[in-house]
Amino acid sequence: MSLMLTAPGPRRGATKRRQPGRRRRVPGGARIDRWLDRLVDIAVIVALVVGGVALLLTLLSLPRG
Repeated sequence: MSLMLTAPGPRRGATKRRQPGRRRRVPGGARIDRWLDRLVDIAVIVALVVGGVALLLTLLSLPRG
């Protein structure tokens, strides 16, 4: 049996969250940050693909026996 009483009504969290749909104006520096984030994402994906292909080629070229 729980001794804690629950209040009727909607639950409220401790953290405040931004309302979806509200867009703040992005300063010029933040625009560059977004492009850098995209470049980093692309670089990571390319590195993963190249590493995967290298691993696959290495495994295929191993002598069987």
